[in-house]
Amino acid sequence: MVQLNRSQLREKIMIILYQTFIYETSKTKYDINELVSDVLEIDSNFVKEIVNGVLNNREKLDEMANKYLKEWTINRLGKTDQAILRMGIYELMYTETPPVVCINEAIELSKNYSDDSVRKMINSVLDKIYHSL
Repeated sequence: MVQLNRSQLREKIMIILYQTFIYETSKTKYDINELVSDVLEIDSNFVKEIVNGVLNNREKLDEMANKYLKEWTINRLGKTDQAILRMGIYELMYTETPPVVCINEAIELSKNYSDDSVRKMINSVLDKIYHSL
């Protein structure tokens, strides 16, 4: 069985969250556990915790993001960017992951999946949230 590191697991989380946001937008029913097992061949409590945490706390996460997005809202971002930002905020606020790791992991994902201006925006929002906690 393949072992994935935390960075690889975060990429899977981003994909799962992206898919849930697409399904919700198109009002398609989905089972989160099936979605997780479709994307992830292994059982990972880390993935389940972050995915469910983001989905269950989305309102609070969005509120936090919108507080620090200048003249912008999280819903205006692309679905991938929303997934990265929500995951980063969730990890900062609700997990024991060191803040520098939460921010760096989100930035690394955004380097691969977002454009430069969005990457800077994600970095800025996470940094401000970190300093506000």
